Amino acid sequence: MSLYDVIPGSPQGPRRRSQRAAEKRRKKRRRRTWVTVLVIVLVIGVAGGSAWLFAVRPMMASLNAPDDYPGPGTGSVAVRIPPGATGTDIATLLQQSGVVKTAKAYRAVAADNPNSGNIQPGTYALKQHMTSQAALQALLDPTSRLVKKLTIPEGSRLKDILAKMVSDLGMKQADVQAAAKDTSALGLPAEAKGNLEGYLFPSTYAVEPGTSAEDLLREMVDHTLGQLEGLGVPAKDVHRVLTLSSLVQAEGRHPADMGKIARVLVNRLAKKQPLQLDTTVHYALGKFTVATTEAETRVKSPYNTYIHLGLPPGPIGSPGLVAIKAALKPTPGPWMYFVATNPSTGETGFAVTEAEFAKLKAQYETWQRAHPGE
Repeated sequence: MSLYDVIPGSPQGPRRRSQRAAEKRRKKRRRRTWVTVLVIVLVIGVAGGSAWLFAVRPMMASLNAPDDYPGPGTGSVAVRIPPGATGTDIATLLQQSGVVKTAKAYRAVAADNPNSGNIQPGTYALKQHMTSQAALQALLDPTSRLVKKLTIPEGSRLKDILAKMVSDLGMKQADVQAAAKDTSALGLPAEAKGNLEGYLFPSTYAVEPGTSAEDLLREMVDHTLGQLEGLGVPAKDVHRVLTLSSLVQAEGRHPADMGKIARVLVNRLAKKQPLQLDTTVHYALGKFTVATTEAETRVKSPYNTYIHLGLPPGPIGSPGLVAIKAALKPTPGPWMYFVATNPSTGETGFAVTEAEFAKLKAQYETWQRAHPGE
């Protein structure tokens, strides 16, 4: 007997008594189990010795069988962990999928690992008949997750994004095209008139197995609208802001210039001067280039800002967050012109007067003569 067992008020006295009580309860449960088994044995013994083989021996073996599989597992199985799944939910899914022997064994292992709460939703490549410890480690290993990545750069056009969904994710082109045309379930604003251009936010997306083209497009649209909502853009202004932002994105090579570019566009719109942007002409023509011929500036298209005042009907690409913020808060200044004086580096000059603009244009023409055909 220890000192704490006999001294009243000892801090460990109650703990020791609790431990002894728990041990007594466990012993009682074990005694009840074996008493039950013996009673069954006696009853079945009366019925005949063959009952031992078919009933009692399997039952006794199950009482002593471990709750866990002994090895690392074999074969493969895909298990999807849904968003919001609890540890108990995961344990049940693993047992139902044949990954672990019992949910109980997995819960015990997870309870001892503080990282078990970091399991991310998704589909995982696991094995069947794994130890619970091995299953938990696999779920915590990012390389076990069955996911493909789709990266959409800033300024990407709709047709290029749809093409990447086919090439990078292996989606069927017919399914992608059909989902892009049937936009009723994608949450587009009415002002978009069913055109996804500009509404697919540039980012890297983790695409789970079984994700449909419609699911992915909806996610991109939701991402765009969520970003604008987070910046305080009213729903009625979403289309205009995205359109202006797409012009800033297309014209700006460097983030530091985007606020000034946005200011030039806003200043010209305020004075009802045509924007005269080569990028909108290129969009109308369906090409990417630097130079624009005089004939091209006369192309008949609502996107041709040489002949139409105001903004084009909609975005000409997917603007990134920097361009959107620049459009919402342009850099203060009186500039009315900008010119990419060195397209190789993206260097851009800004001007207030036509004379200043002429000097910038001369610098660009010098670059163009040194880089014919670019």
